[in-house]
Amino acid sequence: MIGTLNALVDLVERDMGDELDVASFAREHATTEYHLRRMFSALAQMPFSEYVRRRRMTLAGADLAAGDPDLLAVAVRYGYGSVEAFGRAFRTVHGATPADVRRRGGPLSTQPTLRFRLSVEGSTSMDVTITERPEFTLAGFAVQVPLIHEGVNPHIQEHIGSIAPEEHQRLKRLADTEPAGILAVTADVEPDAAEGSMLTYLHGVALDATTEPPDDLDVMRLAAGTWAVFSSSGPFPETLQRLWAATATEWFPSNPWRLRPGPSIVRYLELTETQANCELWLPVERS
Repeated sequence: MIGTLNALVDLVERDMGDELDVASFAREHATTEYHLRRMFSALAQMPFSEYVRRRRMTLAGADLAAGDPDLLAVAVRYGYGSVEAFGRAFRTVHGATPADVRRRGGPLSTQPTLRFRLSVEGSTSMDVTITERPEFTLAGFAVQVPLIHEGVNPHIQEHIGSIAPEEHQRLKRLADTEPAGILAVTADVEPDAAEGSMLTYLHGVALDATTEPPDDLDVMRLAAGTWAVFSSSGPFPETLQRLWAATATEWFPSNPWRLRPGPSIVRYLELTETQANCELWLPVERS
């Protein structure tokens, strides 16, 4: 996977002004676009689409600062069909208009070319179980919240706090299959979603596919498939967030599995305000 990500970076540099066919590239490298974008985002700490835009605007800024007089030609060179669209992207990255940069030579924001390397220094200990699960249902209380990479998500905390105690107890009574107990489910996340993008968070439980969930609960029906279950314990929420990152930096690059579309599920075995003993369930398939 590390070699594939570096080849993807090389593709960006070669085809700076062309539409990138990431799906075809993924197939040629025996993986999927979904997994490739998820791994890129996790390792680079930015979505692939954002990296491409920043690299293109880095080179476009250099061209304009060097005095290139033809703004439309520069826009087309880096994949934009109009000066207006190019200008919006340029200002988002650099905080200045192309005219400003052409007059004053800056300010410019630089995105260096990425290079991925696998390092085992400071590796995170992970207990992993691969399990096959038949079709099952997730049922509970769902809400749309923004994606936050670090720290407690206050929108999720507010949502959980708004659920009446008796509803928590009802959910616990409803649960009848693995993963057992109250679950924190994250779904509808684009494979290279930027921080602040909206996602679906469901506070709920797992039901057997034959169990009919109550009409007043939100429902996600999941097909049969393979799950990688990562166990971890430590300070909350840092341990869980480090575990998520470690699956991308250490486990997936060295194991014959890749992510498949589907929600991520956190099962809290023990949780206090500062400590968590939990399982992270990720949908996977053989690579």
